[in-house]
Amino acid sequence: MTFDVAGTRRQFPILSEIIDGRPVHYLDNGASAQVPVAVIDAVRKYETTGRANVLRGVHRLAERATEAYENARADVATFLGVKPMEIVFTGGCTAAINLVAYSYGQLMKAGDRILLSELEHHSNIVPWQMLRQRSGIEIDMIPVTLDGRIDLSLLPKLVTPKTKLISLAHISNVTGALVDVKAVVEAAKAGGAKVMLDGAQRAPHGPLDLPALGVDFYVFAGHKAYGPNGVGVLWAKPELLNAMPPFMGGGSMIGRVTFAETTWAPAPRRFEAGTPPIGPAIGLGAACNWMRGLDWTAAHDHEMGLVQRLMDGLQKIDGTQILGPASLQNRYPVVSFMLEGVHPHDVAQTLDSFGVAVRAGHHCAQPLMDRFDLDGTTRVSIAPYNDNTDIDALLTGVRHAAKTLR
Repeated sequence: MTFDVAGTRRQFPILSEIIDGRPVHYLDNGASAQVPVAVIDAVRKYETTGRANVLRGVHRLAERATEAYENARADVATFLGVKPMEIVFTGGCTAAINLVAYSYGQLMKAGDRILLSELEHHSNIVPWQMLRQRSGIEIDMIPVTLDGRIDLSLLPKLVTPKTKLISLAHISNVTGALVDVKAVVEAAKAGGAKVMLDGAQRAPHGPLDLPALGVDFYVFAGHKAYGPNGVGVLWAKPELLNAMPPFMGGGSMIGRVTFAETTWAPAPRRFEAGTPPIGPAIGLGAACNWMRGLDWTAAHDHEMGLVQRLMDGLQKIDGTQILGPASLQNRYPVVSFMLEGVHPHDVAQTLDSFGVAVRAGHHCAQPLMDRFDLDGTTRVSIAPYNDNTDIDALLTGVRHAAKTLR
């Protein structure tokens, strides 16, 4: 079935804008995706007809806000194939990982080990280093293969009885490589470890079935998944959420407070101290519903057709090199490349003059850049609303950069 890209594009107002005399060719979705009308309308409805704080009020606006907020939790849960009270709203994907590092980390002791990989985003490295400084845990690293994949062949050696958590990117934000979750979960179970996936780059590409994946924690960001900024999601198995101590203290996350002691509310409330990101959460619920309405079989075929068009075009330009898998197998629509003799920032600036938005630099993945001895790459990240005109405009810009900047 052919994907209706034109109809999808019409749902995103910014894609029909002319900015500084140029059309918008937005290929920076891995940093932040654009927002459809359905999400804009959901946030506007809350802000204009139901704005109030949630959970504690008894007036009609507070009840309306609480209902919308909890409905959003249910919408996210449906998107992930889990139960609503297993969903914790956070300030973002980074905040969700930090929550796990602090709260689950409190259950770890000196000498326990966490297994990461060389291609992780800094947000899945730094919180664990901070935990190491606090508690004396150890960090092990899975190397990356030459084609930008995690080398899972080393798992049997790296997973030991001291390994308590394996935390990996579901999809690399640099190479687009999809991790073999089944292999990771099997290795973890054999060693008694838990598994967390950073789903920031996977969640924007359709609904998930987390119970089928068999992982213990899953996190993603709203702004990369066609939702507002300032909201993210942590899902964890109920027994883990209920065992973990709170990350932050304040209102809403308590059972009872006295000066002698405080008791905690059950999960997920104990992890949502203070006023949560109400409007952004409502918008994220709408984004999850919007994504569930797409034909993702057709959408994914469309996205990967654009990846093939992009890679074929880049390979015809002298001096370009793609970092990551050369085929479409077990990869998603994130493509990083280098142009010999030209800094990635200069490539991106040239592309901007053609109306093309991409990301350039180390992509918060400096250990991966060190692995390949790179200053950075130019990254193209594709969404269902992208089309051939976006890819062709990018290739025109790269050809111009190759001629004028070397």
